[in-house]
Amino acid sequence: MLDIFRREIKYEINPCLTEVLKQRLSAVLSADPHNGTQGYLVRSVYFDTPDASDCREKLDGVENRKKLRLRVYGFGDAPAKLELKQKQGAFQRKRSLTLSRPQAEQLLAGDSSCLEDCGEFGQQMARLMALGAYRPSCLVEYDRIAFCCPTNDTRVTLDSRLRSNEGCFRLYDPTVQLTPVGRPGMVTLEVKYNHFLLSFVKDAVNVVGMLNVSASKYCRCRQFGIGGE
Repeated sequence: MLDIFRREIKYEINPCLTEVLKQRLSAVLSADPHNGTQGYLVRSVYFDTPDASDCREKLDGVENRKKLRLRVYGFGDAPAKLELKQKQGAFQRKRSLTLSRPQAEQLLAGDSSCLEDCGEFGQQMARLMALGAYRPSCLVEYDRIAFCCPTNDTRVTLDSRLRSNEGCFRLYDPTVQLTPVGRPGMVTLEVKYNHFLLSFVKDAVNVVGMLNVSASKYCRCRQFGIGGE
């Protein structure tokens, strides 16, 4: 089980700034080895209660809130990460558990018994999902380019081409039809770190034209279910 506790700041940037930011970030941070030449794909299925309480708490600005998702990076038989993200004041806590494809598909089918043999965190997640009647609510996909630095667990990502499906939750199926979300070409910049933001990273991302945003990708993608965007 992975347990990460750090701050996250999000910005929406004009596509014309993307190449400038890539150059500035690559000069001071290491590129994620998964970037390749075009970045890598991130696909998640978010779970929520029947009344979408997690999404509504985010939209309502509730201080302490959570999100629950299954995430993969690519298709095939890649393992999935079951993640619980909790907002605690200015910080985000993310705990994650690696599941095999059969376990992930079992969970998507509504059977959380596969978590009972996954240690204390897995059992905690099984109870949470049972008590809240959690079910798959939205499939979210986007392209990511990431830069990192081990100091203060610093990670900066550029996410583009956000798309979603609120009715089909086949996490491993590359043929699922997805609907574009948000303004064409817009990119989300996320800056994540522990303790304090390194000055050279702050300088690198300090460009004109960035808009600080708080809406999560999940909430934005609930555009048909509860009018996210």
